[in-house]
Amino acid sequence: MMMKKSVAALWVVVMLVVMAAEVHEAADCNPTALLPCLGAISGGQEPSNDCCSKLKEQQPCFCQYIKNPAFKPYIDSPNARKVAASCNVTIPTC
Repeated sequence: MMMKKSVAALWVVVMLVVMAAEVHEAADCNPTALLPCLGAISGGQEPSNDCCSKLKEQQPCFCQYIKNPAFKPYIDSPNARKVAASCNVTIPTC
């Protein structure tokens, strides 16, 4: 009986950690973090290292951005896809 309680308690702890990680990830979505990529996306220049690192950081947020009409053109445009490809970042199909 004690073993079942321990397993149940461990399961609850694991689920809380997973849920906290998901909430934390959502809280980190900040489209302004992608400003270092603006020149590359709009001007066709090579993305900077800062741009590539920000794309990788914000990658879990791309679907959220694509669903927002204000941000979709910057994430889902052909130039944005070229910049992402240059940085080895995949833009998901949402």
